[in-house]
Amino acid sequence: MSYFKTAILLAGMTALFMGVGYLIGGSSGALIALAVAAATNVFAYWNSDKMVLSMYGAQEVDARSAPDLVRMVADLAGNAQLPMPKVYIMDNPQPNAFATGRNPENAAVAVTTGLMQSLSREELAGVIAHELAHVKNHDTLLMTITATIAGAISMLAQFGMFFGGGNREGENNNGGLGIIGSILMMILAPFAAMLVQMAISRSREYAADDLGARICGQPAWLASALAKIENAAHQVPNYEAERAPATAHMFIINPLTGQGMDNLFATHPSTQNRIAALQQLAAKLGIRPPQPAAAPARRGLWGGRGPWG
Repeated sequence: MSYFKTAILLAGMTALFMGVGYLIGGSSGALIALAVAAATNVFAYWNSDKMVLSMYGAQEVDARSAPDLVRMVADLAGNAQLPMPKVYIMDNPQPNAFATGRNPENAAVAVTTGLMQSLSREELAGVIAHELAHVKNHDTLLMTITATIAGAISMLAQFGMFFGGGNREGENNNGGLGIIGSILMMILAPFAAMLVQMAISRSREYAADDLGARICGQPAWLASALAKIENAAHQVPNYEAERAPATAHMFIINPLTGQGMDNLFATHPSTQNRIAALQQLAAKLGIRPPQPAAAPARRGLWGGRGPWG
């Protein structure tokens, strides 16, 4: 997604924020909402990674506490020409992962214990490459700020409905908006913010799948991982994500529910569509899927010289 489109989307969400503020408090409310939106963006820029990692109880690991995982991340980051991100593990049985951070120099990759236990080394490499692709594409900052503003719009709209949704300046000359129009705005504003958030999320997942497959060098690894994670997401609950559904879009697969089709209300594209796109990429690049019978049992992903060699 281009920076221009990103700026337009964020500007639209800020305008929604101001619109709700206007309905609550008139011109003064709009100005206050603009100030709050700016402060929210600044706060999210500097602290979003710490907030999300803390929310999921993620623990940072290093070459001594998780040597294989850290070595794999380092090798893949080198392939992607990225600085080495911090590596975190979340004690969660659901296989999943996400990346966060305001830029590649301050990025972090977090994986669950369930992911490490249920995937092969090749599949794990595909997932990590996908998350590094988000870092390289600067998705992590965009999605966190978008989620923060969307959440703030919803909270402000609920506040407005609680206090009646009217503004004193315009209650007699608001062009027919009135209390009914105000209530509709209170409902539609967070809904519109949600649609923008989800639209960004779906587009970024396809881009990260494509780049991630190129980083690890084998689209089939990521495709296989997506299928396994999607299946587990239906069976293994992620209670932290259930308590904070606004962060669901950050994961490689929706940790709340699986999605059966691409639609306007899905935080992630259809997993089947993502796998099909990866298969098309492999065909385009002339990469044949690996044959399990020919794969050595305990060799590194790059002929014994990689992170597991």
